[in-house]
Amino acid sequence: MSTTTEQAAGCALRLWDAVVDGDEDRAAEVVLGALAGGLDAETVLLDVVGAVQRRVGAEWAANHLTVAQEHAATAINERVVSSLAATVERPPVSRGRITVSCVDGEWHALPARLLAEVLKLRGFRVDYLGAQVPAPHLITHLHSTGPDAVALSGSLATRLPTAHATITACQATGVPVVVGGAAFGPDGRFVRLLGADVWAPDARAAADRLSTGPLPRPRGGYQPIDHLPHLGDQEYTMVSRTSGQLVKALYTGLERRIPAMASYTELQRQHTAEDLAHIVDFFATALYTDDDALFTGFLTWTADVLGARGVPAGHLLPALALLATELHDFPRARRILDAARDELSRALSPGPAA
Repeated sequence: MSTTTEQAAGCALRLWDAVVDGDEDRAAEVVLGALAGGLDAETVLLDVVGAVQRRVGAEWAANHLTVAQEHAATAINERVVSSLAATVERPPVSRGRITVSCVDGEWHALPARLLAEVLKLRGFRVDYLGAQVPAPHLITHLHSTGPDAVALSGSLATRLPTAHATITACQATGVPVVVGGAAFGPDGRFVRLLGADVWAPDARAAADRLSTGPLPRPRGGYQPIDHLPHLGDQEYTMVSRTSGQLVKALYTGLERRIPAMASYTELQRQHTAEDLAHIVDFFATALYTDDDALFTGFLTWTADVLGARGVPAGHLLPALALLATELHDFPRARRILDAARDELSRALSPGPAA
């Protein structure tokens, strides 16, 4: 391990302690101290602040942080980035202009903010638009500023249909699109399907690609799109349009199958309905992309999250059975649900040691 890597890891541990304690002043001291200690600003942004933010998400999923603590930690990290940006001396603009934006409906803005600050450090002019940018407003901005590229960030796969429309609209203005974030898959497997020009696994890779030179401009006007399975049938459309009804049907069916739900508190009922809504949303996205792994991956992650909170993850199986009953006439839906049931059953089965 190099000296720089060790130094960044040590700073990340100290920053973690500060944000978990809710101590914004100490967090700022750690970050500014890392700069004074010889770490360059890009390393501090990506390998200290970025590393801590990833740990925040993982610790929330493991039920080691409450929702309030996760929000507070994220807010401190965002303000720490502002402190660093106000302190460090950036080079003069010597490269092109990049618009950095989140997909509409995406509230996790810190990854995009980190990319924006790194691009500024590399000499780009950056328009950082922040979280949840509606596509029409993004397109208006592109028309008025004429950037060399758009960097589009998304962390939730349920935003992929919206991301697809946004990518197509950006390219229709003649602006190439770089995408990144967990929404596009750990290997970027949805990028080609949605027609983006470049996928970057992280902010450093995105900055590296943009730094090598301008991306080719797509042709303006109509853009042909790759084949998407949902265009050949109505399954995605029907599920997305009736998602509210499906959630109600699943909740009612679970009440009949799980007697313990009769004694749920109002808060437990609310959380159950929210979980079912997430299941339907991810299922609809799996239909849009025709990707079984998208849905099964979400379910196994959800099972881990529920288990960490003492909620029986086995309740997901009857929910899948009820959803299959509601969608019995939809062959692609049944295929995805069968695969999800099999994978979840294996994940929930006790091992030989148990």
